[in-house]
Amino acid sequence: MKNIDSYPNTRLRRNRKKEWSRRLIEESTLSSNDLIWPIFICEGKNVKKPVKTMPGIYRYSIDRLEKLVESAMNKKIPMIALFPNTPSSKKDNKGSEALNKNNLICQALKLIKKNYKDKDIGTMCDVALDPYTNHGHDGILKNNYVDNDETIKILVKQSLLQAEMGCDVIAPSDMMDGRIGEIRKALDKNGHELVQILSYAVKYASNFYGPFRYAIGSKKSLKGDKKNYQMDFKNSREALREVALDVKEGADFVMVKPGMPYLDIIKLIRDNFKIPVFAYQVSGEYSLIKNGINNHILNEEAIIESLTSFKRAGASAVVTYFAEEVAKKLR
Repeated sequence: MKNIDSYPNTRLRRNRKKEWSRRLIEESTLSSNDLIWPIFICEGKNVKKPVKTMPGIYRYSIDRLEKLVESAMNKKIPMIALFPNTPSSKKDNKGSEALNKNNLICQALKLIKKNYKDKDIGTMCDVALDPYTNHGHDGILKNNYVDNDETIKILVKQSLLQAEMGCDVIAPSDMMDGRIGEIRKALDKNGHELVQILSYAVKYASNFYGPFRYAIGSKKSLKGDKKNYQMDFKNSREALREVALDVKEGADFVMVKPGMPYLDIIKLIRDNFKIPVFAYQVSGEYSLIKNGINNHILNEEAIIESLTSFKRAGASAVVTYFAEEVAKKLR
């Protein structure tokens, strides 16, 4: 089609002159429906402990979880994501605590499903071993290398346990090859065919994860790095192969993590697949923005701008530590 736009007949600023006009031509919009709220949980009673690497973010004991769930429902946030801070005394080289029916995640799920079973709130739980291993890796470590197939055996058991406890969305974040298919088969075989799988299909070995690792207590214990299983941040076409495999294996949604440095990857996947794409605005992104606001380098509109960028790129939903704050503003 021939481009017929030319100045002065065409003045694009006409449509920007008034607020009502700008609202009429918005291409991307953000609502509470787009938000997933990650929550850190820890042992103890009546605990609300600041995460020093993430301003305004806390670890909460299970007995404080109900207020958070109710806040999410009141603000129309569709789903919360639970992440445990496991005590060092309960960690070992196999991540055995992941299969404990009374671990933090299981306790939280039982509480939520007991009190909010018929309420319109979803729960998402990570499937990976890094919160539970004394070496900080997502799987079984053998000769300083994460063993793919041995790790999958445990991830399948972890997924089944979470499903039995009432988890709505199982979220494998480990980046093992083939784990989505094995988890899907196990869920279906055990009567959990309606439990959804959000695959961290595209998870990069990123420098933006540091504050999160501190929050769950794996930062100090991590031996080496995760480059032999998480993706190289210099690659993009490889992301298409990862997503194609996980879609074929039964994923219901796919995740791109981190978020803003990978907007091109979100768009690439959205343009090539029909599956919903989620983005994770990770802890490093959050802390950079929050510290910028606290130090008067940025204003608070930077939060909405950052989240809208995910929608513009094609994300269906965003996991963000700003979820509660933003949902309150959007209302």
